[in-house]
Amino acid sequence: MLSLFSFFYYLLTLFIYILAIPYLLYKTRNKKYKEAIPAKFFLKNNNSFEKSSIWFHVCSMGEAKAIKPLVESLDETNISVITNTGFEEAKSLSTNVRYLPFEIFLPFWINRQKALVVMEAELWYFLFLFAKKRGAKTYLINARISDKSYNSYKRFSFFYKKVFANIDKIFAQTQEDKERLLELGAKEVEVIGNIKLAQLPKVTKEFTKPDETLITAGSTHEKEEELILNSYKREFGKLVIVPRHPERFEKVAKLLADYAKRNSLSFHRFSKQEDFSSDIILVDKLGELNNIYAISDIVILGGAFANVGGHNPVEPAYFGCKLISGKRIFNQKSLFECVKNYKIIEDDELKQTLENIKNIERSSLVQKGDIKPILKELNGIR
Repeated sequence: MLSLFSFFYYLLTLFIYILAIPYLLYKTRNKKYKEAIPAKFFLKNNNSFEKSSIWFHVCSMGEAKAIKPLVESLDETNISVITNTGFEEAKSLSTNVRYLPFEIFLPFWINRQKALVVMEAELWYFLFLFAKKRGAKTYLINARISDKSYNSYKRFSFFYKKVFANIDKIFAQTQEDKERLLELGAKEVEVIGNIKLAQLPKVTKEFTKPDETLITAGSTHEKEEELILNSYKREFGKLVIVPRHPERFEKVAKLLADYAKRNSLSFHRFSKQEDFSSDIILVDKLGELNNIYAISDIVILGGAFANVGGHNPVEPAYFGCKLISGKRIFNQKSLFECVKNYKIIEDDELKQTLENIKNIERSSLVQKGDIKPILKELNGIR
């Protein structure tokens, strides 16, 4: 029997869903969403999990990677995701992978599981409510509440109290996160650090480092490549650019080729020639970023000059690169807290920063995460 709050919440989400149907049908025409949207919003080829197991829910590829050591330590797992890239990554971890359906479907889609383990900020009300109603122990892991989202959480504290009422235990990243979670209504919170640091970067292929400075712009987004090129001088060193999204490879290739031609510089694509012989190199292959960070001297981290929220600084810090980032790191603040020595700059300060790079110390890691408390908890209920 649903509570009055749950009943009205269901009606609200149903109303939102009906309004969104035309937009969702339109978006399915995009190849990128052709499988994900029908699965999440129309349950196409997206049946409930067949077996009762430890059920992990993550949002994206980064979170799917973070649960890898947990999944590998358990016999059998189910995994649900939100994004396309998360789905592809999760398939490498488990044979039981689903897109998480929209809230209105969850009361009918969720079946009995041994435990539900949710990463970070995926605080879906019906997800926890019905997992618990069907007999699962419920956990939130790697929980964090950023400065930016804290006020929003407080404004809707009445709602989050309802969510946290259905979470048995939370594993938080920091003591500050624990205090904020308890304030919002969490019941049991344990601080174990950031579990994304429980699995440190690995080199899968060793490349030969050039005899001069290698600058890598990692996980770049729209307009960030232009900003970097406008700040770059050949005397700074060789420049490697690694766009975040593969669908942008062609566009960035043209931008770099035109720049190189105008400035009498050499350029090549990594997919054609796997070395660093040219002045400017576009890495248009997936899975090479850590291998390149391992031989880089300077890393310009993308996603924070664009308003994306930054990207993972742990990887370049692990390899001791001099680390430069824009100020928009709101999605990565907890990871930057794990890094010592990095430079946060305004967009127009990049050229000056590169000119004075000798004044910046190499980055390193200062904090790790521990997955043992999570495994102890999960092994206790199996």
